[in-house]
Amino acid sequence: MTRAEFTLSFFAVAAQSDSLTPDTDTKTAELQRAFAMFNQVSAELTQAYEALQVRATSLTEELAVANGELRRQYQEKEALSERLSSLLDALPAGVVLLDASAIVAAVNPAAMAIFGDDMVGWHWGDVVRASLEPTMAVGEWLHGENRLSIGESALPSAGGKILLIHDVTAAHRMKTELERSQRLAAMGEMAASLAHQLRTPLAAALLYTSNLGAAGVSDEMRAKFSEKASGQLRRLERLIQDVLLFARGESIGRDVIPVSDLLAEAAQTVEPLMREHGLTFVAEDACDGAIIVGSRKALFGGLVNLLENAMQATPAGGKICLSGNCRGDLVAIGVRDSGPGITRDMQARIFEPFFTTKGQGTGLGLAIALGVARAHGGAIEIFSEPGDGAEFVITLPVAPAESESEHHG
Repeated sequence: MTRAEFTLSFFAVAAQSDSLTPDTDTKTAELQRAFAMFNQVSAELTQAYEALQVRATSLTEELAVANGELRRQYQEKEALSERLSSLLDALPAGVVLLDASAIVAAVNPAAMAIFGDDMVGWHWGDVVRASLEPTMAVGEWLHGENRLSIGESALPSAGGKILLIHDVTAAHRMKTELERSQRLAAMGEMAASLAHQLRTPLAAALLYTSNLGAAGVSDEMRAKFSEKASGQLRRLERLIQDVLLFARGESIGRDVIPVSDLLAEAAQTVEPLMREHGLTFVAEDACDGAIIVGSRKALFGGLVNLLENAMQATPAGGKICLSGNCRGDLVAIGVRDSGPGITRDMQARIFEPFFTTKGQGTGLGLAIALGVARAHGGAIEIFSEPGDGAEFVITLPVAPAESESEHHG
C-alpha cells in the first residue's frame, strides 16, 4: 500500500468513526489499527528508499569503473594508432587505403612519392590508367622505368581494401641477370656438344661443296650436291639462331595478341609439314576471344617448336592435336601427340639445354619454349606415359581488361 492510499484509508476510518459515534473502545481500536498500518507502510517505504540508495551507489561505482575502462581502452587505441601511423610513415613500401567504392581514402609517404601528393580522393582505376602499365607477371606493373608489385587485402568490416606496393625493380633486374647467367653457364657446360653439332653440318656442307668442282660430275649430280649443301647450311643457320636465342633470352614485347590468331597462324605453318610426314593434324580453339600481351614472334616460335617436336616424335599415321582453352585468368595451349610417350627419367631432363634424343635436333627447342613461357609469366607442363603419347601445355596469363580495351579500340 502506498503512502497516498494509506492516508486516504486513515481519514476514511476517522470520518466513519465520527459519523457512527461508536463507543470509546471501538474508536480506540480502530485508531490503533490505522496507526499500525501507517507505521508498517512507513517502514516499507523507508526500506525501499534505502535499497534504492544502495542500488544508486552501486550503479555509480559501476559506471565509474566502466568509464575508467573505456578511458584506458581509448588511451591504448590512441597509442596504437600513433604507433601504426609512425610505422606506416616509416615503411619503405607504399600503402594505399581504398574505401568500398575504390576511392583512395589515405596513403603513406612512400605511396605519395610514387603516385604524387594529390592522389587522395581519386578512384584507384584512374590512378592505374594514369600511372601503371600491366606486365606478364600477375600482380606486377610498370611505373615508368620501375617495376612495382601490388598486393591487396580486403577489409570486410569497412568494405574497402589495403594495397601494399613494393618497388621490385632491382629484384626483377637481378632475376633477369641470374637467368641469363644460368643460360650462359649451361652453354659453357655444353660447349663440347655444341662444337660437335656445329661441326657435323659444316663438315657435310664442305664435303658436298668440294664435289661441285670435281671433274666428271654431271649437272644433275652438281644440283643434288648443291641442294644437300644448302640443306646442311640451313641446318647450321637454324642451330646458330637457336643458340643465340637461348643465350640472349627473349625480350617481352607489348603486342596485343588474340590467342585464336596465334593458334591459327601456328596451325597454318605446320599443317603442310604434318601432311608431308603422313600425320593427321587437328586444331581445337576454345579460347573465347582471350587476349594475351607479349612478344608475338617469341610466342609463335615457342609454339612451333612444340609442334615440330611432336611431329618428330610421332610416326607416320599418327595424330597431333593443337588446342586452346581458358582456365580462369589463364589460357592453356596444348600440343598432344600419339607418339611413343616419354619416360619419367626423360621428363626430368627434357627441358635441359642441348638434351635431345633425335640425331638431327639441336636440343634447344623445348628449352627455348620454356624460356618464352616463363618470360611471359607462364609455364609449361608435360603429361605423358610410355606408349600413350605426350602432351605439352603452355599456360599464360590473360591480358588485363585495359589491354583488351586497347585491342578492341
